Amino acid sequence: MDTRKLIERAEQHCKSHGARLTNKRKQVLSGLLQSDKALSAYELADYCKNKFGENIPAMSVYRILAFLQDEQLVHRLKLANKFVACAHIACDHAHAVPQFLICGQCQRVKEITISKSTINKLRQSVEDAGFHLRSPQLEMDSLCERCTSNTV
Repeated sequence: MDTRKLIERAEQHCKSHGARLTNKRKQVLSGLLQSDKALSAYELADYCKNKFGENIPAMSVYRILAFLQDEQLVHRLKLANKFVACAHIACDHAHAVPQFLICGQCQRVKEITISKSTINKLRQSVEDAGFHLRSPQLEMDSLCERCTSNTV
C-alpha cells in the first residue's frame, strides 16, 4: 500500500478515536512510512524540512511521536531511541506484541510478531528469575538477507 493510502488509513484511525492527524503529524508519519530504517526525532525534523519545507523543532517532533505512539501508529525502539511506523496501520484486526529485527549492518528494521504463548513463557521465565517484565517488546540484533548475501 502506498504512503498516501496509509496516511488516509491513519487519519481514519485517529478520527475513530476522536483524535486529529494534523498536517505536521502526517509529515512526520510519512517520513517513517517512507523509511526502511528507524529514525530519530532530529532525522525526522530534517526530513520535514527537506521534503516539505517545514521547520519543526525536534521537541515538537517528540510530541508528535508521542501522539503517534499513543495512537499505535508508530513504535519506539528503546535501545536506539528511534522510531518506526507500525507495519499494521492498514489492518483492521488486533495484533500480537510487536518484535523488531534490526540489521546490525545497514540498520533496516522489520516488524514481526511473536505468539502470545511465547510471550507468556518469556514472562514466566522473567518472573522465575525474580524480575517483572515491564515491556514484552524485543529488539533483536540481526543481519538482513541483503547484507548477508553481500558478506558471503
